[in-house]
Amino acid sequence: MRRQLPSVEEFVQGIRSGDRVLLGQAITLVESTRPEHGERAQQVIARLLEQAPARPTLRIGITGAPGAGKSTLIEALGLYLTGQGHRVAVLAIDPTSAVSKGSILGDKTRMERLSADPNAFIRPSPSGESLGGVARKTRETILLTEAAGYDIVLIETVGVGQSEIAVHSMTDLFLLLLLPGAGDELQGIKRGIVEMADLLAVNKADGDRLKLANQARMHYLNAVHLLPLKPSGWAPRVLACSAEQGTGIAELWDAIGSFRQQVTESGYLDQNRRQQAAYWLKESLDSGLQTLFYQNPEIREKLAALEPLVLEGRISPFAAARQLLQHFRPDNERF
Repeated sequence: MRRQLPSVEEFVQGIRSGDRVLLGQAITLVESTRPEHGERAQQVIARLLEQAPARPTLRIGITGAPGAGKSTLIEALGLYLTGQGHRVAVLAIDPTSAVSKGSILGDKTRMERLSADPNAFIRPSPSGESLGGVARKTRETILLTEAAGYDIVLIETVGVGQSEIAVHSMTDLFLLLLLPGAGDELQGIKRGIVEMADLLAVNKADGDRLKLANQARMHYLNAVHLLPLKPSGWAPRVLACSAEQGTGIAELWDAIGSFRQQVTESGYLDQNRRQQAAYWLKESLDSGLQTLFYQNPEIREKLAALEPLVLEGRISPFAAARQLLQHFRPDNERF
C-alpha cells in the first residue's frame, strides 16, 4: 500500500518549523519526474514564497578541479559557520554516469562531521543529463532550504566545466578552489571560470605545500588583476587555506562577509537575484516547451518517420526540424 503524501499545508508548516524529514520529502517531490509530484511541489513552493525567510540568506557556489578538496572545504566552512550560529544547507551535485545513469551520492560519507551537525542539512542530488550537469531542480531546492531556516546555502558543483555557468546563475557569490603549484597553465581552468569567481582560494596550504600554495596565490593574484572589473564592482580576492587543517577558514569567511556587505549596500545583491529569477523563468519555459514538444504524440510519430531520412542523408537535419516545428505550431504559421 502506497503511503499518502503529506498535504500542502503539512509540508508548509513542517518546513517552516525546520522539520528535516518533510524538507527532504519536499525536495524529493521537486526532483521527481511524475507530474502529480511536480504539481504538489510547486504548490508548496508558492505557499512558502508568501513569507520571506526569517533572516537574510546567502547562496554560495563552490567549484574546483577534481581533487581540489571541495567536500573537505565545505565541511570545514560549514562547521565553522554552524559554530557562529548559522544554519547551513549543502546542495552537492553528484556526477551521473552517462552509461549506467547512476550517481555516486557520497557527499554525506565525505562530510561525516557536518552531516551529524543539527544545524546543517546535506542533500546530494544526481546531476542527470540537465544543464551543465547541474541538477535541474536545484534552484527550487534552494528556495525550500531557505524557507526551512537555512541562511547559508553552499552549492558544490561536479567540477570545472559548463555546470559552473548554471551554478553562477543561481548564487550570490562564486568561490573557485585551486591547488598549489598552478603554474602558467592555470591548471587547465578556462579563463571564463576564473572571470566568474568572486573569491579564489588555494587549498592544501599546509606542511611542505605551504610555500608552493603562497606562490600559487601570488600567481593567481597577478592573473586576477588583469581581468575586467566585475559588474558588482567587487575586486576578486585570492586567499590560501587548508581545509584539512582548518587554517584560513575564518579569513575566507571574513572575505565572504566583505563581499556580502559591499553588494548589499550597493543594491547589486537584490538586482542580481532579480536578473537570475528572469533567467530561470526563461530556462523553465524552454524546458517546459521542450517537454510539451517531445510528448506530443503527432510529433513523436513524425519524428520517427523523419529521423531515418536524416540519417540516410535524404533530408537535412535543419529541414526536418523546420517540418517538425511547422507541424507543432497551433496556428500553422510558417517559420
